[in-house]
Amino acid sequence: QVQLAESGGGLVQVGGSLRLSCATSGRAISAYTMAWFRQHPGKEREFVASINWSGGSTDYAPSVKDRFTISKDNAENTLYLQMDVLKPEDTAVYYCAAGREQFGPVRRWFTDDYDHWGQGTQVTVSS
Repeated sequence: QVQLAESGGGLVQVGGSLRLSCATSGRAISAYTMAWFRQHPGKEREFVASINWSGGSTDYAPSVKDRFTISKDNAENTLYLQMDVLKPEDTAVYYCAAGREQFGPVRRWFTDDYDHWGQGTQVTVSS
């Protein structure tokens, strides 16, 4: 059974930083595209960033590019999202997700591209 568990969310001031973690079991993330999505209240879940199976390719939503960094530790089977220069509009519930296909491409922006999800972690950026 594949399980993903996010941690690291919380309350931070504008301009601050947070690092999210996603511990994965039941599937080796070294073989799958992994991603972070977020969901604002009353809105659809949206793509934030993805990393391919090898870790050699990453992709970001324009709104977070150059502020957020996705990475992973295959040995620990853990995915990370370093979030810097946080803005109030980054306030959302953040979810990690595991891709459906082995050794697939990094460009996977849609929720249907992923078949396992964590429970989410709240990030609140206060001004």
